[in-house]
Amino acid sequence: MSTPSTKESDMEALDLKWIRGQFPALTQKINGQPAIFFDGPGGTQVPGSVLDAISDYLVRSNANAHGAFATSARTDALIIAARTAIADFLGCHSDEVVFGANMTTLTFTLSRAIGRTLQPGDEIIVTRLDHSANVSSWEALAEQGAVIRYVDVKVDDCTLDINDLEQQINSRTKLVAVSYASNAVGTINDIATIVKLAHSVGALVFVDAVHYAPHGPINVHALGCDFLACSAYKFFAPHVGILYGKREHLANLQPYKVKPAPNEVPSRWETGTLNYEGLAGVVAAVNYLAKLGCHVSPTVDQELVSALIEADKEGLEHFHCPRFLTSAEQPSHEIASAYHSRRAAIVAAMSAIQQYERELSYKLISGLLEIPGLTLYGITDPERFAWRTPTVAIRLQGKSPESIARTLGDRGIFSWHGNFYALNLTEKLGVESNGGLLRLGLVHYNSVEEIIQLLQALKEIGLD
Repeated sequence: MSTPSTKESDMEALDLKWIRGQFPALTQKINGQPAIFFDGPGGTQVPGSVLDAISDYLVRSNANAHGAFATSARTDALIIAARTAIADFLGCHSDEVVFGANMTTLTFTLSRAIGRTLQPGDEIIVTRLDHSANVSSWEALAEQGAVIRYVDVKVDDCTLDINDLEQQINSRTKLVAVSYASNAVGTINDIATIVKLAHSVGALVFVDAVHYAPHGPINVHALGCDFLACSAYKFFAPHVGILYGKREHLANLQPYKVKPAPNEVPSRWETGTLNYEGLAGVVAAVNYLAKLGCHVSPTVDQELVSALIEADKEGLEHFHCPRFLTSAEQPSHEIASAYHSRRAAIVAAMSAIQQYERELSYKLISGLLEIPGLTLYGITDPERFAWRTPTVAIRLQGKSPESIARTLGDRGIFSWHGNFYALNLTEKLGVESNGGLLRLGLVHYNSVEEIIQLLQALKEIGLD
């Protein structure tokens, strides 16, 4: 198993005061106490710049695409900016980016298209670690004669059983669907190894990166996966679904679409009118991460990154931004350098976030393990924290997850309870029938002080 790594050389520590100052929601109080947002896996808070971008779009650019007037032209520019921003976020080309209502809808869209290519007896592999969006979407193809196989989970640490996967893959396997990280227990899967296994038999790989996206850098081309989906509201943006697909797959597969809709990639995959104000928020969220990257990495060309961000704010196509034009009003070579710089800034930000969150994980998990009667599901060995996100699932003896969540909520500490749509996992762990799990999910705007308050609250709840 290869080990995920982050580049920590020449990196500065995160400025938590600056970060928290970007998120207006963090100033809320509940029953007189500052709100503590440990509900990140269900959706993160957004920077003020995202709120401004959504509002600005609705005021200055609110029109459908491809019209012969100013507000529509700004929407066209926004679509280009959004594809480019997500391409920089994921490490792909802009024409490999598809937008939709949410990850689940996009996954069903893709599964229907792939279903058109399957023959009875073809096999699809899913896992018992995944969110149901990456299970049910593929199980539906059993109606067409596909055979669905399930990769098991090791209960002791909630990791995927790679040996079981190796035994399941065969010449009839057409697709392997797997999560980058578990939304319930935080386990990070070895995607590069899974891709190699799948490709060795000619199978495609679909990766659900919804939970992983806010926690570490993503490079889809380096991973080699065929498809990867995520949701912008999990990485500091509004509700927009995102699908990466290798260009040849997006061109060769046949999506279900209305006849007048475009036939070119990637637009042919986007049914109906897009959520344009949501896309404006997506661009702003990616640019927030780029700004954070400029804070932590002295090697990033901050001037070029700032020029891209300014063009996005003004609703200009990057190729028409004065900063990137020559005297002859032709795009200069600097535009490519600007994209490269923003990608570098995003990677720097996500690498710094990953390192900081590992420190939070150590503080959280070590504290939880000291609480009497508490069971923690997933990886607990600090030496293996590279293989988990700062999302933990627990149970407290004598207390239902719902009652704990309500008590914490009354104290202004937000958490989730239930199965989080990871139904196969909660059934495997034997907790589905009695309330599921309590989930605590941290992101980079959380602090050690908040963890200390949480631990104290859980100790008191356990003593009640």
